[in-house]
Amino acid sequence: MSSTEIPRGEIKEFETRCLHLSPELERKRFSETYGAVSFPIFQTAAFVHPGVRDDYIPGQDHISLSAGHNYTRESNPTRSHLESLVAQLENGEEALASASGMAAISLLLNLFDAGDDILVDADLYGGSVRIFNDLGGKRGLRFERRDFTRPENLSSLKLNNLKAVYFETPTNPMTRVVDIERMAKFAHERGALCIVDNTFLSPYFQNPLDFGADIVVHSGTKFLAGHHDLIAGFLVLRDKILAERLRALSTAVGSALAPFDAWLTIRGIKTLALRMQRAQENAFEIVEWLQKQPRVKRVCYPGLKNSDAYAIMKKQARGFGAMISFELDSKERAIAALTGVKTILFAESLGGAETLLTYPIAQTHASVPKEALDAIQLNDRILRLSVGIENVQDLVSDLDQAING
Repeated sequence: MSSTEIPRGEIKEFETRCLHLSPELERKRFSETYGAVSFPIFQTAAFVHPGVRDDYIPGQDHISLSAGHNYTRESNPTRSHLESLVAQLENGEEALASASGMAAISLLLNLFDAGDDILVDADLYGGSVRIFNDLGGKRGLRFERRDFTRPENLSSLKLNNLKAVYFETPTNPMTRVVDIERMAKFAHERGALCIVDNTFLSPYFQNPLDFGADIVVHSGTKFLAGHHDLIAGFLVLRDKILAERLRALSTAVGSALAPFDAWLTIRGIKTLALRMQRAQENAFEIVEWLQKQPRVKRVCYPGLKNSDAYAIMKKQARGFGAMISFELDSKERAIAALTGVKTILFAESLGGAETLLTYPIAQTHASVPKEALDAIQLNDRILRLSVGIENVQDLVSDLDQAING
């Protein structure tokens, strides 16, 4: 039996789908890569054309001059394999890999025209707020911010040209939870797209497309890649026509992910399930410890059973993730904790193997207006913790000496 005829059963479980595509696609990829177990890095800008397609039409089909790949800005085998993996994990039709999460969001904005209304949640990553305010505003897009955790207050909104609703769940950094199914219904009743940023939970814990979302956004830098060693972004779509429109736009603006970063992300995804499970287990213990500390005044985590978010999470997610925000009793205490940690790293990112502590008001949300910060109750006493895969006792001990020492 040749290496291209390896028998494989149907792939159903998430852990297996982090490493394998469908049997048909697996056989095709082994045939095209000499049976390589680790998908190769196609580090090339251009590909040789074997000929011109018989059905090629000048001026209408310039991307597909010949079968296969043409130019890495348009397509690349390593990136295509990664996109197939991410689409599979999110139960989507197609995925597009971009050079960063913000590049993916910027690409997304190209779907809209001047005068279009986009309704966005009040609690968003600061970079998203910045690009909506700056780049979106220059393009004539109109952004309206509302609290999506209270969708009953949205029905009275009068947006004449609503084209999309956009939100994160859980949100960054306050870990508030939005009901995906309810917001998707709200959007679709008005002929708009439902766009969900799923970075905090990853497809291991949540699949927004299953609850009516049209597009899922990821900062692939975070949990998907999982090692703090690359920058990447993804758009995952349920509709092939919309995906092809975005792919053409990606080729035009040059936002696609480079082959080496695509390969690193493929490698990171292999351990996604293991990392997410371990990080969540650590998060549960840290949350329990934080709740007992007199200097901790508030803990924000979607797995708290006494929170409004818990019931929604149980409906639309398979877990609660590894992102925690907590409020200390003073600004001075918060800054002391940032500089006092020894094992935990004071750094501005999330989703990697190492645990990171971030000061949102001065880092991720430094460019967000004060009134917007006040609306989500984000103040200078709040810290955000991205829990990693270290031994949890070492993490708790480090937090103890940094907060209480």
